[in-house]
Amino acid sequence: MNPLELQLDYPLGEHLPETGQTTEIAPGVLWVRMGLPFALNHINLWLIEDDFESAQGLLHGWTLVDCGISSDATRDAWESLFSHPEAGLRGLPIVRVIATHCHPDHVGLADWLCARWQAPLWMTAGEYAFARMMSASLPGADGSAMFPHFKKHGMPSDMQEKIQERKSYYTTLVPAVPTAYHRMQEGRPLRIGQRDWQVITGFGHSPEHASLYCADLGLLIAGDMLLPRISTNVSVFAIEPEANPVQQYLDSLAKYAALPDDVLILPSHGKPFRGLSTRIQQLNDHHRDRLAEVVDACASLQSAADIVPVMFRRPLDAHQITFAMGEALAHLHKLWFDGILRRELGDDGIIRFIAI
Repeated sequence: MNPLELQLDYPLGEHLPETGQTTEIAPGVLWVRMGLPFALNHINLWLIEDDFESAQGLLHGWTLVDCGISSDATRDAWESLFSHPEAGLRGLPIVRVIATHCHPDHVGLADWLCARWQAPLWMTAGEYAFARMMSASLPGADGSAMFPHFKKHGMPSDMQEKIQERKSYYTTLVPAVPTAYHRMQEGRPLRIGQRDWQVITGFGHSPEHASLYCADLGLLIAGDMLLPRISTNVSVFAIEPEANPVQQYLDSLAKYAALPDDVLILPSHGKPFRGLSTRIQQLNDHHRDRLAEVVDACASLQSAADIVPVMFRRPLDAHQITFAMGEALAHLHKLWFDGILRRELGDDGIIRFIAI
């Protein structure tokens, strides 16, 4: 455990649910853990017992928050849960599927789960639109758009070769998204079971990320906005080439500061934890330190590719390189928007930044 984690409280200790099993977090709230084929090798999913008013009438079952990627292993794990009532679901159906955001580990199996249970999908408008665009490989939102985007920011040819396999990354893990959805919106409480859940939208990591807070239970389903061990990725991608996601993310963190400090945070990766104000401060400090490193490096002209080894001092695989490039550019952009850096387009077609 790293020093920052020691400042947080993990009320369940080292416990992790086994694949095909559940852990009760609070009355009527279950924790499920599914595997991922990345360095970040798992995702946490949440089931909330619900009485849901559907087109078929009032249904008693589970509202599922996030889905896992579309893969045989994930489908098999879900089928195991569905077919073994003793695993925790008690034979009750899935009555609603919520996706916190559009990334593959969160929405990948939504189409399969919604079809299997005839359950509706709930998302924010921004996340649903991006999921549909990327799953359909629309120009600008498809995998091939990353090559000219990152080439413009100095990605060398050997890095480009490493990420060739990522061209169909999204569509492989999210082959389809339901063709209709119900909109979640900040300021409109979501009734799940007998309790209200507050929708908190966050930006920077994804277009309109939804976290869910229940005051009655003292729970915050944080998605990827508050992770206990790693910082949330904030990247500039091809479809929004002059975005300022670091600023958006830091602004979003301020929303969570109003919640009680003893709220139990249910993150998408890592273990449930307490210590909200501590974690918010840690994340603010992290970005402050990374920005200071980038300013120092920009004493001379630097591309985003030049900044990658400044921010990431370990070997990166193809999956990590794209996020590292996007995050390096995001930090350069914040400093550029803040008037601390100037950017220049070189004769070689590469954009570089330098301290003013």
